[in-house]
Formats: sequence, structure tokens, C-alpha cells
Amino acid sequence: MDGGSGIEMVAVPPGRVTLSDRRTQRGWAVDVAPFRMAAFPVTQSLYAQVTGVRPSTAQGDRLPVEGVSWWDAVRFCNALSSREGLTPAYRLSSDDETVEWDASAEGHRLPTEAEWEHACRAGTTGPRYGPLDDVAWYGDNSEGCIRPVGGKRPNAWGLYDMLGNVWDWCWDVYDAEVYGTYRVLRGGGWSDEHWSCRASVRRRSHPTFRIDDVGFRTACSLPARL
Repeated sequence: MDGGSGIEMVAVPPGRVTLSDRRTQRGWAVDVAPFRMAAFPVTQSLYAQVTGVRPSTAQGDRLPVEGVSWWDAVRFCNALSSREGLTPAYRLSSDDETVEWDASAEGHRLPTEAEWEHACRAGTTGPRYGPLDDVAWYGDNSEGCIRPVGGKRPNAWGLYDMLGNVWDWCWDVYDAEVYGTYRVLRGGGWSDEHWSCRASVRRRSHPTFRIDDVGFRTACSLPARL
């Protein structure tokens, strides 16, 4: 799954997804190019292999890593890319205060929220890609704790834990006008009510905050065709 040689990635086909903003009541369509996404959230085992640290509150190799900030996730992506001989996707300033995404790089990165929602839906149009208890660990079935990755049914494209277990950090700023640098979280977590575990739900957090129900998964761009 995510042993010493790397991380299992799934091919996500191109498509179009409509995002919405609850505050402004605005919706907008986004075309998503084909890309690859990790089949599972980053596990504590993989995070420790790459970074040498185990930041999570609950400990277990196959548990999703949590207690990681958006910045931690960005740094992990670059470290994993270097480990696998890929061009890092992010250029960080010397003081780690700003980051630029090199869209031409094939290295690991955080998905955009449009990519995330498109991948989560996997061709479906409803709020979820399957019955919630079949596909997600959430407040009603998790027994109050985070669960090992891959324990629930994947979506049609082979992606596990897209809903429930841990929220996923995404690349995007949530609403710069109101919340400044806060970044988007998607997917719902192990302690959430059922209404938070839907493909369209957006949550936000400051990029330096570390929370016990927030993790991430990586994505990779495909080389541009000549």
C-alpha cells in the first residue's frame, strides 16, 4: 500500500465539477485535467519514513497521520518527491512564509479542491459515492476514534476514505476576503455528523493549525502532452 518504495497512486480521469460558496451563494464550474491521487490518506508509517516524526495523537502505523498543518503537508510532499526522484512541486521561501506551486512539476502535491471533489465523486452526482456506513468512518460508527486506512469500501475509481476518517487538506485558499490565508479542508472526519461527510462540504483552517481529525493525501500532475 505505502511501503518503502512509495505510495499507491490512482489515475483520475478528466472531468468537470461545480463548486459552490455558501457565503456568496455563488457556484462555478471547473474543468479538471487528468491527474493521479493517492489511494489512501498518508499513513503514520509513511509520514514517519519520510519525515522521521510521528505527530499524531493516536498512534498506529496504518492510521492516517493527523495533527499535521497545511505547511507540514506541503513540506512532506516535497520530501516525498525528492525521495522518489521526482521534481518537487513547491518552491518555499527561505523563511517558509510563502510557497509557490510549480504546475509543471510531476512531484507530489496537495490536490486542488476541484480535483478533490471530482475524485471523491468518481462519476456520481449525489452527496456521497455510496451508503455512508459502507464508505466512511464518522461519528455514528467510529466508536470515537480514528480508524486504519482502507477499512471501508472505496469509490468507483479505487480511492479509499475520501469521506470520513480524516479531513484532507487541499491547496486552495478558502475565502481570502473574509478568512485571509485559511485553507480548504474536504471530506469529513471520524467524529463528524453525517452531514459533514458529503462530497460538496467545505471546511477551513489556518495553515499553521494542527488538529486531531485533519490529515491529507497527495496528488501528482501528469506530464503535459506535446
